[in-house]
Amino acid sequence: MEAPELLPVVAVLSLVTVEFGGHALLRFITTERDTLTPLRERFFRAGHAHAGVLLTLSLVYFLYLPRARFSSGGEWLFGILLLAGVLAQSGGFFLHLALGAEGRTSPGTHVTRAGAVLIAVALVALGVGLIHHL
Repeated sequence: MEAPELLPVVAVLSLVTVEFGGHALLRFITTERDTLTPLRERFFRAGHAHAGVLLTLSLVYFLYLPRARFSSGGEWLFGILLLAGVLAQSGGFFLHLALGAEGRTSPGTHVTRAGAVLIAVALVALGVGLIHHL
């Protein structure tokens, strides 16, 4: 199975976890108001929103990936970089929610930044591949 066939399946199935996260967030802010501090609520919302938007972006990415005409290994590399970046960027918000403090960096903020770099590398690679094969 090729990367553009398998990796979108991973992204779609991952969206189920985003749905569960939305349900959990709704429960926290409607019935368990005292559970989340304002800081934790902001980071929960940010992690949830980034996961949903970036996973949706990945579905578009996988439509265009074959058009860049990378080798099979290149498709796997850039597809996995993208999904790892999505996981790291959105997951970093949740990690900061658990370990961080207001106004301070934490392992979560470093993971979020690393995820942004991975996503950028994958997007630039796709863009260059698409330009190269116009």
